[in-house]
Amino acid sequence: MNSAKERFIELLKQVERPGMDNLVSYMLNETDFFTAPASATYHGACEGGLLDHSLAVYDNLIVLANTFFESYDHQSLIVCALLHDICKANFYRRGYRNRKNEATGQWEKVEVYEINDQMPLGHGEKSVMILQRYIQLTIDEMMAIRWHMGGFDDAARGYAGAQCLSNAMKSHPLLVALHMADMATCYFTGK
Repeated sequence: MNSAKERFIELLKQVERPGMDNLVSYMLNETDFFTAPASATYHGACEGGLLDHSLAVYDNLIVLANTFFESYDHQSLIVCALLHDICKANFYRRGYRNRKNEATGQWEKVEVYEINDQMPLGHGEKSVMILQRYIQLTIDEMMAIRWHMGGFDDAARGYAGAQCLSNAMKSHPLLVALHMADMATCYFTGK
């Protein structure tokens, strides 16, 4: 087991919640979470990208939590940071595309990641649904994971959706912190 995977599992073991062992078993035995990319073409578009992204979000969330909150339940920080993108497990597959080699001008067949969504339930809401099959989430955790994409979530683009997001952000500071940690990870570290 690689050190990133070991660290991830050790952090999850700190969460004292019924069903966590079953969730870890599901992730290890029924998903590609630890080898999946974080995206098809953007941040972490490589084998293990989702694992690296999740750990980097955790590290950034800890910094933000220590900066902006007097105290926050560390177990909630672990759950939100490490599992906010569990919806991306079993979501991508390898495929091929033709890409022009800029140096030679020749077209070449290159391996890429493609979306293969077998459970099209959205993004954040899908993560919440998957997690609730194994562990009970708090309302704060549900809101943070559901809306962690902020304004990038298609559901937030219309007036009603934007109002939902705004109300959730006002009431659940963990949501704002998770969104900031996720954005910092994507745009500052490229993970």
